[in-house]
Amino acid sequence: MKPLVAITIGDFNGVGPEIAMKTATTPAVRNICTPILVGPLNVLEHTLKSLKLRGKFAKTSLSVVSDSSTPVFDVGDGIWADVQWGKPTKASGKSAGTAIEQAVDLCLKKKVHAMVTAPASKEALNLAGYSFPGQTEMIALLSRSKHVAMMLVSETMRVGLVTTHVPLRAVSESISREKIVEKLMVVHDALQRNFRIKNPSIAVLALNPHAGDKGIIGTEDDDVVAPAVAEAKSRHINVEGPFPADAFFGNRSHEKFDVTLAMYHDQGLIPLKLSSFGKGVNFSAGLNIIRTSPDHGTAYDIAGKGKANISSMVEAVKLAVRFSR
Repeated sequence: MKPLVAITIGDFNGVGPEIAMKTATTPAVRNICTPILVGPLNVLEHTLKSLKLRGKFAKTSLSVVSDSSTPVFDVGDGIWADVQWGKPTKASGKSAGTAIEQAVDLCLKKKVHAMVTAPASKEALNLAGYSFPGQTEMIALLSRSKHVAMMLVSETMRVGLVTTHVPLRAVSESISREKIVEKLMVVHDALQRNFRIKNPSIAVLALNPHAGDKGIIGTEDDDVVAPAVAEAKSRHINVEGPFPADAFFGNRSHEKFDVTLAMYHDQGLIPLKLSSFGKGVNFSAGLNIIRTSPDHGTAYDIAGKGKANISSMVEAVKLAVRFSR
């Protein structure tokens, strides 16, 4: 039996419904799993008609899943179908948040094997009353997962993050020796458990340019990052660093390691997306469930135009299926 994968449609004013529907009907996905779309059925029907997409979608209770149509776990009631492409709204945030809640619940109850989340707008989620900096943090709470690390995965690179969606000015005060060690442990365990790497090697990036240059450009790397690396080594983690980020990626040192742990969002994600944008996958390491997502956002600028690329979404499903097995 092929694994069941719940795919949330994300913010319906973005490209979420489009890429979710296209992904769920593509042979590359249907050959390896049974996709279950999670979102308002009326929104999917609206998207199907407006974008002239192909496919048959039918409401399901998951007790019986038909091969003749793509099953939809309907979370709508008609009120949330106010589609305004290109604009974050309370309705689209409520719909996206409800879909996340339902998909997590399906995973926890073992009704599906994994979940893949289409892009959701943080602004829309907040308008709807979900006070989370991102989907990862929301899913971690809903799934009762204590130690989670955001990872981006591509064919050429794996990047883990110590801090995720925080302002740049708050990064320094957001990192600590304990937090870095925690993320190292989570990433290490995920590489062993999910990626089947027996003794994974991890590189840790410095926070400051030139790793602080012996305190001249900041003391965090000497006082926080380096001690965290030393502590992780004492716990038998194969880790090195801190490495100045520019030279590290410039001389392709990331190729020598199984994963690179970055201190903040853009430090790690810019080089990964530069090398593989549209094919990267966001993986939430350490969750009690399996969750992946594409490496891009809601793409409001092309919402409703039928131009969205599904490459990253397809790769997200493939990785979720791989881990579920």
